[in-house]
Amino acid sequence: MPTPAPVDHDLDVIIIGAGLSGIDAAWHLQHRCPGHRYAILEGRGAIGGTWDLFRYPGIRSDSDMHTLGFPFRPWRGDRSIADGGDIRDYIEDTARAFGIDRHIRFHHRVVAADWASDTARWTLTCEAEGVVRTITCRFLFMGSGYYDYAAGHAPDFAGQADFAGRIVHPQHWPQDLDVAGRRVAVIGSGATAVTLVPALAARGAQVTMVQRSPSYIVSQPSRDAVARRLYRWLPESVAGRLTRWKSAALGLAAFQFARAWPTRMRAFILRGIRAELPDLPDVDRHFTPRYDPWDQRLCLVPDADLFAALRDGSANIVTDTIRRFTPEGIELGSGERVAADIIVTATGLKLHLLGGIALRIDGTPLVPADRLIYRGMMVSGVPNLVLAIGYTNASWTLKIDLVSRRMCRMLNHMRRHGYDICMPAAPEPDVERRPLLDFSSGYVRRAADSTPAQGSRAPWRLRQNYFLDYLALRFDRLADGVLTFARSGVR
Repeated sequence: MPTPAPVDHDLDVIIIGAGLSGIDAAWHLQHRCPGHRYAILEGRGAIGGTWDLFRYPGIRSDSDMHTLGFPFRPWRGDRSIADGGDIRDYIEDTARAFGIDRHIRFHHRVVAADWASDTARWTLTCEAEGVVRTITCRFLFMGSGYYDYAAGHAPDFAGQADFAGRIVHPQHWPQDLDVAGRRVAVIGSGATAVTLVPALAARGAQVTMVQRSPSYIVSQPSRDAVARRLYRWLPESVAGRLTRWKSAALGLAAFQFARAWPTRMRAFILRGIRAELPDLPDVDRHFTPRYDPWDQRLCLVPDADLFAALRDGSANIVTDTIRRFTPEGIELGSGERVAADIIVTATGLKLHLLGGIALRIDGTPLVPADRLIYRGMMVSGVPNLVLAIGYTNASWTLKIDLVSRRMCRMLNHMRRHGYDICMPAAPEPDVERRPLLDFSSGYVRRAADSTPAQGSRAPWRLRQNYFLDYLALRFDRLADGVLTFARSGVR
């Protein structure tokens, strides 16, 4: 175990969450703001965030690791679409390599954060192994993402109590569950479902993927041949940078093409699926969503593993509504029945932008839905707080690394000029409110009333373009007429 840093209850920066976002922010603080004292508060007992919490079969990255990995420590694993356990090990190794692990306080679940303008401090209330503790800081980095990791979205299906088998949500996968020789129905068509189906089939289950509506699914090689050559020919730092930019550019090009020519993109995706499943009846029905490509996130399957399971008969797919659960399985809207010993409800996640933390500004509770997001990283009218909100059309870490860099620029600017407070001012009245995420996914619609919004123009617009954000967040001036700096009068 690492030797922890001395306990300090008044810090310059507190980072919430020891996942990809928190470790990235910590590295930038150490590298760019070496005089700032910081700690990472992690509610659980391990490093890794999502990649430590989720343990369902087959869990893997849904984007390539050359962009999901840290730019300061490029991913060198054999596969660019990596298993969850390998990603967890990579995050842990990175924290250990840079001494970041010594700054982590495990089992510190933050339940409240109160800002006081007179002292320019956040006071955090934490539950730490049954003891309530308070810690103060000048600046707060919310690195816990935007999903509710306590519980996923689980619809209440009619007849659910009648089912004689076991019902499992992937977010709470029981490690003792043996699926070999069992009939497993996986309800869902998103990233989790398309990961689970081939993984369960490989463990000896007979799997039926029950989807109420299809998703766009694309296959990608799990190994990046270009990256292998670049790392063979060039120094690691140069190869890592080129690979990252190459992968980001290809992803953005595909996204822009889909938005400009959705009909062509739909045809391209379906042509690839038909080639993979030439003998499957009703391919178009099973793989043609009601929405355009990238209105929701595309589902990535490495090396066509889902299609291989459908071809060899270890998995099959049905597209229908669900009428009810029965003792023996699922009755569909058409009257067809899916026999099952185990039902997996891969029905999605819930958005929880602030990690369930109750925020107050000078004693007044913060209502997130009343606010706008500034530059995809701060909240209007909220001082000294940065949020980690990654891309929906690209790797999460691409955006988080830019945000961490920008935060360090802000902190250094404040220290140089003697400022205690930085805060985005309220938007002008003509800035229109728009949903935080420009997606039609169910988890986005369900959370529309509980999350901040984005605006109709910069700097309130949440762009899904890494290259524009790279220029803006790295090089735009801090004093842009919206971000304000002030002294508290208390030093």
